[in-house]
Amino acid sequence: MTKTGQCALFAASALLLGVSQAEAEIIGGVDFPQGQLSFADSVVSFVPGAAGIPSAAYLGQSNALGAPNYNGNPSCASQAACTFLSLGAGGALVLRFDDNVLTGSDDSDFDLWVFEVGPNVEDTTVDLSVDGLTWLSVGSVTGSTRGIDIDAFGFDATSAFRYVRLIDVVNEGGTGNGGSVGADIDALGAISTRPFTPPDNGVPEPSTWAMMLLGFAGLGSALRRNRRLRPI
Repeated sequence: MTKTGQCALFAASALLLGVSQAEAEIIGGVDFPQGQLSFADSVVSFVPGAAGIPSAAYLGQSNALGAPNYNGNPSCASQAACTFLSLGAGGALVLRFDDNVLTGSDDSDFDLWVFEVGPNVEDTTVDLSVDGLTWLSVGSVTGSTRGIDIDAFGFDATSAFRYVRLIDVVNEGGTGNGGSVGADIDALGAISTRPFTPPDNGVPEPSTWAMMLLGFAGLGSALRRNRRLRPI
């Protein structure tokens, strides 16, 4: 097989295996063993608090995703210039981990870290879910405490949660519309985590089929070129 064919075969194998590597990092002063992969990837739902709705500049939902990047400025001129999402008084935000799951650690260390920013850490209740339908409370983040040990609520290293719901406590941080109202979420990170493995139901997902076909198409093309180049 030519070098081109070998490269195509390697690329196809990598696509099929979907191998990813993560390196431990200290991010926002917190040690995350899985580094950048530790943070929530998707917003499932967001309902701003009716008791106090933030200005539009503070409602950029994507600002709550990925690693924390708060720049120390609690004022936002636009969503693009903002680094956090304000929940509003009583607002609710549901986030999902796409490539990893939150687990317990079988000890008393923090497993989940909520990066609530601004001058004050406003009280926020925290619920976990396996499927985004049934929710289990793990208390709240209050005062200067932003981490949660989910083992304290009966979970352990075998637990696996993909969904986290954050709800602003109405009587914390004031009410009223405009500006930054309610908890300001910069990021949500799973300290105790492992890669997410989709359930094996025997039928590949459409995205998996697409990667497989792309890999095999490249391999087939390389093999055809190899045959044409062989001396007769």
